[in-house]
Amino acid sequence: MWQVIGQARAVSLLQQGLKAGTLAHAYLLVGPPHVGKMTLDIKLAQALNCVADEKPCLKCTSCMKIKAGTHADVRVIGLAQGEDEPEAKLIGIDQIKEIQHSASLPPFEGRHKVFIIDGAELLSADAANCLLKTLEEPEAKVTFILLTTNDRLLLPTVVSRCQCLELPPLSIADEAEALVKKQGIEPERARLLAGLSHGCPGWALAAADDENTLQRRNEEVNKLVGVIKDDYEGRFDYAAQLAARFTQNRGTVYEMLELWLDYWRDLLLVKLGGDNMVTNIDRKNELVEMAGGYSLAQIKEYIESIKRAAEQLHQNVNPRLALEVLMLDIPLMKEGEE
Repeated sequence: MWQVIGQARAVSLLQQGLKAGTLAHAYLLVGPPHVGKMTLDIKLAQALNCVADEKPCLKCTSCMKIKAGTHADVRVIGLAQGEDEPEAKLIGIDQIKEIQHSASLPPFEGRHKVFIIDGAELLSADAANCLLKTLEEPEAKVTFILLTTNDRLLLPTVVSRCQCLELPPLSIADEAEALVKKQGIEPERARLLAGLSHGCPGWALAAADDENTLQRRNEEVNKLVGVIKDDYEGRFDYAAQLAARFTQNRGTVYEMLELWLDYWRDLLLVKLGGDNMVTNIDRKNELVEMAGGYSLAQIKEYIESIKRAAEQLHQNVNPRLALEVLMLDIPLMKEGEE
Protein backbone atom coordinates (compact mmCIF):
# COMPACT_ATOMS: atom_id res chain seq x y z
CA MET A 1 0.00 0.00 0.00
CA TRP A 2 2.84 2.41 -0.67
CA GLN A 3 0.80 4.31 -3.29
CA VAL A 4 3.84 6.00 -4.82
CA ILE A 5 3.66 6.98 -8.50
CA GLY A 6 6.70 5.52 -10.19
CA GLN A 7 10.00 4.95 -8.32
CA ALA A 8 9.49 1.18 -8.32
CA ARG A 9 13.19 0.52 -7.63
CA ALA A 10 13.32 2.71 -4.52
CA VAL A 11 10.04 1.31 -3.20
CA SER A 12 11.24 -2.27 -3.76
CA LEU A 13 14.52 -1.64 -1.93
CA LEU A 14 12.70 -0.19 1.08
CA GLN A 15 10.11 -2.98 1.13
CA GLN A 16 12.82 -5.64 1.05
CA GLY A 17 14.78 -3.91 3.81
CA LEU A 18 11.66 -3.62 5.94
CA LYS A 19 10.80 -7.32 5.60
CA ALA A 20 14.37 -8.46 6.21
CA GLY A 21 14.98 -6.03 9.05
CA THR A 22 17.95 -4.54 7.22
CA LEU A 23 16.84 -0.96 6.69
CA ALA A 24 19.62 1.61 6.91
CA HIS A 25 19.68 4.06 9.80
CA ALA A 26 19.91 6.97 7.36
CA TYR A 27 18.68 7.54 3.79
CA LEU A 28 19.39 10.28 1.29
CA LEU A 29 16.64 10.75 -1.30
CA VAL A 30 17.84 12.70 -4.34
CA GLY A 31 15.54 14.05 -7.04
CA PRO A 32 13.88 17.17 -8.45
CA PRO A 33 11.05 18.98 -6.63
CA HIS A 34 7.68 17.18 -6.63
CA VAL A 35 9.14 13.88 -7.89
CA GLY A 36 7.87 12.05 -4.80
CA LYS A 37 10.65 12.30 -2.21
CA MET A 38 8.37 13.43 0.63
CA THR A 39 5.65 10.97 -0.35
CA LEU A 40 8.12 8.09 -0.23
CA ASP A 41 9.64 8.98 3.12
CA ILE A 42 6.22 9.48 4.73
CA LYS A 43 5.30 5.98 3.52
CA LEU A 44 8.52 4.64 5.05
CA ALA A 45 7.74 6.39 8.34
CA GLN A 46 4.27 4.85 8.28
CA ALA A 47 5.67 1.40 7.52
CA LEU A 48 8.13 1.64 10.43
CA ASN A 49 5.32 2.49 12.86
CA CYS A 50 2.42 0.53 11.38
CA VAL A 51 0.84 -2.17 13.57
CA ALA A 52 -0.73 -4.16 10.70
CA ASP A 53 0.76 -7.23 9.05
CA GLU A 54 0.99 -5.53 5.64
CA LYS A 55 2.87 -2.29 6.19
CA PRO A 56 1.93 0.47 5.74
CA CYS A 57 -1.78 -0.22 6.05
CA LEU A 58 -2.63 3.53 5.91
CA LYS A 59 -5.61 2.88 8.21
CA CYS A 60 -4.20 2.35 11.69
CA THR A 61 -3.84 5.22 14.15
CA SER A 62 -0.10 5.56 13.55
CA CYS A 63 -0.47 5.66 9.75
CA MET A 64 -3.21 8.27 9.91
CA LYS A 65 -1.40 10.46 12.42
CA ILE A 66 1.79 10.38 10.38
CA LYS A 67 -0.14 11.39 7.26
CA ALA A 68 -1.71 14.24 9.21
CA GLY A 69 1.67 15.34 10.56
CA THR A 70 0.63 14.86 14.18
CA HIS A 71 2.65 11.78 15.17
CA ALA A 72 5.00 12.53 18.07
CA ASP A 73 7.76 10.27 16.74
CA VAL A 74 7.88 11.57 13.15
CA ARG A 75 9.30 15.03 12.66
CA VAL A 76 9.96 17.09 9.54
CA ILE A 77 12.28 20.10 9.46
CA GLY A 78 13.34 22.32 6.58
CA LEU A 79 11.44 23.23 3.41
CA ALA A 80 8.35 21.20 4.25
CA GLN A 81 7.56 23.67 7.01
CA GLY A 82 6.27 26.03 4.31
CA GLU A 83 9.22 28.20 3.42
CA ASP A 84 9.55 29.24 -0.21
CA GLU A 85 12.50 27.28 -1.53
CA PRO A 86 14.52 30.09 -3.20
CA GLU A 87 14.40 32.18 0.01
CA ALA A 88 14.56 29.28 2.43
CA LYS A 89 16.72 29.82 5.50
CA LEU A 90 19.67 27.65 6.39
CA ILE A 91 18.98 24.79 8.76
CA GLY A 92 20.92 25.78 11.87
CA ILE A 93 22.88 23.83 14.43
CA ASP A 94 20.27 24.47 17.15
CA GLN A 95 17.66 22.62 15.09
CA ILE A 96 19.99 19.65 14.70
CA LYS A 97 20.88 19.64 18.40
CA GLU A 98 17.18 19.59 19.22
CA ILE A 99 16.50 16.53 17.09
CA GLN A 100 19.67 14.90 18.45
CA HIS A 101 18.23 15.22 21.93
CA SER A 102 14.90 13.83 20.76
CA ALA A 103 16.67 10.95 18.98
CA SER A 104 18.38 9.97 22.25
CA LEU A 105 14.98 9.31 23.86
CA PRO A 106 12.85 6.21 23.21
CA PRO A 107 9.80 6.48 20.91
CA PHE A 108 6.91 8.23 22.65
CA GLU A 109 3.82 6.79 20.97
CA GLY A 110 5.07 4.60 18.14
CA ARG A 111 7.61 1.91 17.40
CA HIS A 112 10.22 3.99 15.62
CA LYS A 113 11.43 7.58 15.46
CA VAL A 114 11.85 9.17 12.04
CA PHE A 115 13.49 12.54 11.37
CA ILE A 116 13.01 13.99 7.89
CA ILE A 117 15.27 16.83 6.78
CA ASP A 118 13.73 18.45 3.71
CA GLY A 119 16.20 20.55 1.74
CA ALA A 120 19.26 18.93 3.30
CA GLU A 121 21.48 21.09 1.08
CA LEU A 122 20.43 23.98 3.32
CA LEU A 123 22.21 22.56 6.34
CA SER A 124 24.70 25.10 7.61
CA ALA A 125 28.30 23.91 7.92
CA ASP A 126 27.98 23.66 11.71
CA ALA A 127 24.64 21.87 11.45
CA ALA A 128 25.99 19.38 8.91
CA ASN A 129 28.99 18.56 11.08
CA CYS A 130 26.75 18.22 14.12
CA LEU A 131 24.43 15.87 12.22
CA LEU A 132 27.43 13.85 11.08
CA LYS A 133 28.16 12.81 14.65
CA THR A 134 24.64 11.42 15.01
CA LEU A 135 24.84 9.58 11.70
CA GLU A 136 28.16 8.01 12.75
CA GLU A 137 26.70 6.75 16.05
CA PRO A 138 23.03 6.01 15.30
CA GLU A 139 20.52 5.27 18.03
CA ALA A 140 18.38 2.15 17.87
CA LYS A 141 14.85 2.61 16.49
CA VAL A 142 15.81 5.93 14.89
CA THR A 143 15.91 6.66 11.15
CA PHE A 144 17.07 9.85 9.48
CA ILE A 145 15.84 10.67 5.97
CA LEU A 146 17.50 13.53 4.11
CA LEU A 147 15.86 15.00 1.02
CA THR A 148 17.73 17.06 -1.55
CA THR A 149 17.58 18.17 -5.17
CA ASN A 150 21.38 18.14 -5.40
CA ASP A 151 23.53 15.83 -3.28
CA ARG A 152 26.69 17.62 -4.47
CA LEU A 153 25.76 20.50 -2.17
CA LEU A 154 26.01 18.28 0.91
CA LEU A 155 29.14 17.41 2.83
CA PRO A 156 30.64 14.26 1.28
CA THR A 157 31.00 12.79 4.75
CA VAL A 158 27.25 13.21 5.37
CA VAL A 159 26.43 11.60 2.02
CA SER A 160 28.74 8.68 2.79
CA ARG A 161 26.84 7.91 6.02
CA CYS A 162 23.52 7.56 4.18
CA GLN A 163 22.10 5.03 1.77
CA CYS A 164 21.41 7.07 -1.34
CA LEU A 165 18.23 6.53 -3.35
CA GLU A 166 17.93 8.35 -6.67
CA LEU A 167 14.40 9.37 -7.63
CA PRO A 168 14.53 10.39 -11.31
CA PRO A 169 11.65 12.09 -13.13
CA LEU A 170 9.19 9.72 -14.77
CA SER A 171 8.78 9.56 -18.52
CA ILE A 172 5.84 11.64 -19.69
CA ALA A 173 4.10 8.52 -21.01
CA ASP A 174 4.53 6.59 -17.75
CA GLU A 175 3.34 9.50 -15.62
CA ALA A 176 0.32 10.11 -17.83
CA GLU A 177 -0.59 6.42 -17.66
CA ALA A 178 -0.30 6.44 -13.87
CA LEU A 179 -2.47 9.54 -13.59
CA VAL A 180 -5.15 7.83 -15.66
CA LYS A 181 -5.03 4.45 -13.89
CA LYS A 182 -4.40 5.52 -10.30
CA GLN A 183 -6.11 8.90 -10.19
CA GLY A 184 -8.84 8.51 -12.79
CA ILE A 185 -7.76 11.59 -14.73
CA GLU A 186 -8.99 11.88 -18.32
CA PRO A 187 -6.20 10.82 -20.75
CA GLU A 188 -5.78 14.10 -22.60
CA ARG A 189 -5.68 16.08 -19.37
CA ALA A 190 -3.28 13.53 -17.85
CA ARG A 191 -0.92 13.97 -20.81
CA LEU A 192 -1.00 17.75 -20.40
CA LEU A 193 -0.33 17.57 -16.66
CA ALA A 194 2.46 15.02 -17.10
CA GLY A 195 4.17 17.22 -19.67
CA LEU A 196 3.86 20.40 -17.65
CA SER A 197 5.19 18.64 -14.53
CA HIS A 198 8.29 17.37 -16.38
CA GLY A 199 7.82 13.89 -14.98
CA CYS A 200 7.28 15.03 -11.38
CA PRO A 201 3.82 13.74 -10.39
CA GLY A 202 3.54 15.81 -7.22
CA TRP A 203 3.00 18.94 -9.28
CA ALA A 204 0.56 17.15 -11.60
CA LEU A 205 -1.54 15.89 -8.68
CA ALA A 206 -1.65 19.33 -7.07
CA ALA A 207 -2.65 20.92 -10.39
CA ALA A 208 -5.34 18.28 -10.93
CA ASP A 209 -6.89 19.21 -7.58
CA ASP A 210 -6.66 22.98 -8.15
CA GLU A 211 -8.11 24.41 -11.36
CA ASN A 212 -6.51 27.75 -10.55
CA THR A 213 -3.05 26.27 -11.18
CA LEU A 214 -3.67 25.70 -14.88
CA GLN A 215 -5.61 28.94 -15.15
CA ARG A 216 -2.68 30.92 -13.75
CA ARG A 217 -0.33 29.07 -16.08
CA ASN A 218 -2.50 29.95 -19.08
CA GLU A 219 -2.51 33.60 -18.04
CA GLU A 220 1.28 33.61 -17.81
CA VAL A 221 1.65 31.93 -21.21
CA ASN A 222 -0.70 34.53 -22.69
CA LYS A 223 1.57 37.24 -21.28
CA LEU A 224 4.56 35.46 -22.77
CA VAL A 225 3.01 35.37 -26.23
CA GLY A 226 1.98 39.00 -25.87
CA VAL A 227 5.50 40.06 -24.96
CA ILE A 228 6.95 38.15 -27.93
CA LYS A 229 4.69 40.16 -30.24
CA ASP A 230 5.05 43.47 -28.35
CA ASP A 231 7.33 46.39 -29.14
CA TYR A 232 10.46 47.20 -27.15
CA GLU A 233 8.62 49.54 -24.78
CA GLY A 234 6.19 46.79 -23.84
CA ARG A 235 8.99 44.27 -23.43
CA PHE A 236 10.97 46.59 -21.16
CA ASP A 237 7.85 47.21 -19.04
CA TYR A 238 7.52 43.46 -18.64
CA ALA A 239 11.21 43.16 -17.69
CA ALA A 240 10.70 45.85 -15.04
CA GLN A 241 7.71 43.96 -13.63
CA LEU A 242 9.69 40.73 -13.42
CA ALA A 243 12.65 42.51 -11.82
CA ALA A 244 10.37 43.99 -9.15
CA ARG A 245 8.88 40.55 -8.55
CA PHE A 246 12.38 39.09 -8.29
CA THR A 247 13.21 41.28 -5.29
CA GLN A 248 10.11 39.99 -3.50
CA ASN A 249 10.07 36.34 -4.50
CA ARG A 250 12.82 34.95 -6.69
CA GLY A 251 11.08 31.63 -7.07
CA THR A 252 8.22 33.03 -9.12
CA VAL A 253 10.68 34.57 -11.60
CA TYR A 254 12.63 31.33 -11.96
CA GLU A 255 9.30 29.60 -12.61
CA MET A 256 8.54 32.17 -15.31
CA LEU A 257 11.86 31.50 -16.99
CA GLU A 258 11.12 27.77 -16.92
CA LEU A 259 7.78 28.50 -18.56
CA TRP A 260 9.54 30.55 -21.25
CA LEU A 261 12.05 27.75 -21.74
CA ASP A 262 9.26 25.19 -22.15
CA TYR A 263 7.51 27.35 -24.73
CA TRP A 264 10.60 27.94 -26.85
CA ARG A 265 11.63 24.29 -26.61
CA ASP A 266 8.16 23.46 -27.90
CA LEU A 267 8.74 25.82 -30.82
CA LEU A 268 11.99 23.95 -31.48
CA LEU A 269 10.21 20.58 -31.42
CA VAL A 270 7.52 21.85 -33.79
CA LYS A 271 10.21 23.20 -36.11
CA LEU A 272 11.84 19.75 -36.11
CA GLY A 273 8.55 17.97 -36.75
CA GLY A 274 8.03 16.73 -33.19
CA ASP A 275 4.56 18.20 -32.69
CA ASN A 276 3.42 15.26 -30.57
CA MET A 277 6.30 15.73 -28.12
CA VAL A 278 5.52 19.30 -27.05
CA THR A 279 4.85 20.16 -23.42
CA ASN A 280 2.10 22.70 -24.10
CA ILE A 281 -0.10 20.30 -26.05
CA ASP A 282 -3.15 22.48 -25.45
CA ARG A 283 -1.45 25.19 -27.52
CA LYS A 284 -0.23 23.05 -30.40
CA ASN A 285 -1.96 25.08 -33.13
CA GLU A 286 -0.56 28.30 -31.72
CA LEU A 287 2.93 26.79 -31.54
CA VAL A 288 2.79 25.61 -35.14
CA GLU A 289 1.76 29.08 -36.28
CA MET A 290 4.40 30.79 -34.12
CA ALA A 291 7.20 28.44 -35.20
CA GLY A 292 6.60 29.40 -38.81
CA GLY A 293 7.79 32.91 -38.00
CA TYR A 294 11.27 31.86 -36.90
CA SER A 295 14.25 30.02 -38.25
CA LEU A 296 15.66 27.03 -36.41
CA ALA A 297 18.80 29.05 -35.57
CA GLN A 298 16.75 31.87 -34.05
CA ILE A 299 14.87 29.49 -31.77
CA LYS A 300 18.04 27.74 -30.64
CA GLU A 301 19.79 31.04 -29.92
CA TYR A 302 16.90 32.33 -27.83
CA ILE A 303 16.75 29.14 -25.80
CA GLU A 304 20.38 29.78 -24.90
CA SER A 305 19.48 33.38 -23.98
CA ILE A 306 16.84 32.16 -21.52
CA LYS A 307 19.31 29.73 -19.93
CA ARG A 308 21.91 32.49 -19.72
CA ALA A 309 19.47 34.88 -18.01
CA ALA A 310 18.57 32.25 -15.40
CA GLU A 311 22.23 31.57 -14.72
CA GLN A 312 22.97 35.29 -14.34
CA LEU A 313 20.13 35.71 -11.87
CA HIS A 314 21.49 32.82 -9.82
CA GLN A 315 24.83 34.67 -9.82
CA ASN A 316 23.17 37.78 -8.36
CA VAL A 317 23.67 40.10 -11.32
CA ASN A 318 21.36 43.12 -11.59
CA PRO A 319 17.98 41.45 -12.26
CA ARG A 320 16.54 44.28 -14.33
CA LEU A 321 19.61 44.38 -16.56
CA ALA A 322 19.59 40.60 -17.10
CA LEU A 323 15.88 40.58 -17.90
CA GLU A 324 16.09 43.59 -20.21
CA VAL A 325 18.84 41.85 -22.18
CA LEU A 326 16.58 38.81 -22.40
CA MET A 327 13.83 41.00 -23.85
CA LEU A 328 16.27 42.50 -26.37
CA ASP A 329 17.30 39.00 -27.43
CA ILE A 330 13.76 38.01 -28.51
CA PRO A 331 14.21 37.25 -32.21
CA LEU A 332 12.30 39.17 -34.87
CA MET A 333 9.52 37.24 -36.56
CA LYS A 334 9.38 36.99 -40.32
CA GLU A 335 7.55 39.90 -41.83
CA GLY A 336 3.83 39.28 -42.02
CA GLU A 337 3.76 36.58 -39.31
CA GLU A 338 2.62 38.84 -36.47
